[in-house]
Amino acid sequence: MAKTHNAENERIKRRYLAFLRNARGQSEPTIDAVAKALSRFEEYTGYKDFKTFRSEQAMAFKRHLADKVALRSGAPLSKATVYSTLNALRSFFQWLSEQPGYRRHLVYSDADYFRSLAKDVRIATAHREREGPTLEQIERVVRTMPSSSEIERRDRALVAFTILTGARVHAVASLKLKHIDVVKDVILQDAREVKTKGSKTFCTWFFPVDEVYRTIVVEWVEYLRSEKLWGLDDPLFPRTRVEPNADREFAVAGLAPEHWSSTSPIRSIFATAFERAGLPYYHPHSFRKTLVTLGERRCQSPEEFKAWSQNLGHEHVLTTFIGYGAVSSRRQAEIMRDLRRSETDTQADEQLFRQLFERMRRTKAPAS
Repeated sequence: MAKTHNAENERIKRRYLAFLRNARGQSEPTIDAVAKALSRFEEYTGYKDFKTFRSEQAMAFKRHLADKVALRSGAPLSKATVYSTLNALRSFFQWLSEQPGYRRHLVYSDADYFRSLAKDVRIATAHREREGPTLEQIERVVRTMPSSSEIERRDRALVAFTILTGARVHAVASLKLKHIDVVKDVILQDAREVKTKGSKTFCTWFFPVDEVYRTIVVEWVEYLRSEKLWGLDDPLFPRTRVEPNADREFAVAGLAPEHWSSTSPIRSIFATAFERAGLPYYHPHSFRKTLVTLGERRCQSPEEFKAWSQNLGHEHVLTTFIGYGAVSSRRQAEIMRDLRRSETDTQADEQLFRQLFERMRRTKAPAS
């Protein structure tokens, strides 16, 4: 029977993951990615003891990853996936080489053989422009979403809420009814209960977008409070309740006053909504890019853009500019065309001025 695990490896992996979580403060998604990288390597080596690691294993594993294909697409692993996997392994074996019981077996520098080629690093870490949807596209999506059942109303309110507030998907999934005030048009992203980035607590006032989004969200909140009679600690966007039906098959049975356990259902709602509208899929986070683009056009002073940036949860306005405010290719083309026309117009004006000046000089009457 093929070996499926190594008990000693499992013990040291648990220690390392605990180290990343408690000493380095790494997030759960990051830790999950590291665990996946370690599993890839163990599977490749046949679950050999980590104490047997040598540089030759690292080089052979790099070649293995270069030839490996993704299970879903059947395409070769992306440069970014390979890069992150190798980086995780390099950090792990560097840490491992300094642990009691492993120091005399491992050489710290052997972990450097997990480094990717410089050209692969450039490809893996290159910024690839991905614009957010336009406001017109979002409006089309929301207007084509059905709203007959309470689940459909929830889904439509979810999309409307995202463009109204720019809240991150993890925050949306964890918000409670008490966190939204539809009279003051504000949500409190309280890090004690809401999964905010960096565990920051801040207020977000509704962005100045089409009033239809606010109307949908307000109606949804009123429905939960007045018709469902839910309390302040119930979720703003509850999960779907699934129960056995008369045929003993699991079927949708309305909403459960519970939070989603992951953000996958939210992404699925967005994917379905964009597909129904006949548009390419834009994930929830891309709506923040849409709002940054809107802010760049609407804000007339540094103070206004600073407030806009804080409303997105950014402590520093440069975060908004650098992380979200890159000029899109389309807008870049518009600006360059305008500048070119402006330069052409300026040259034409200068030429006309010279011609008029020369004509005036030639026809100037002699002084009396």
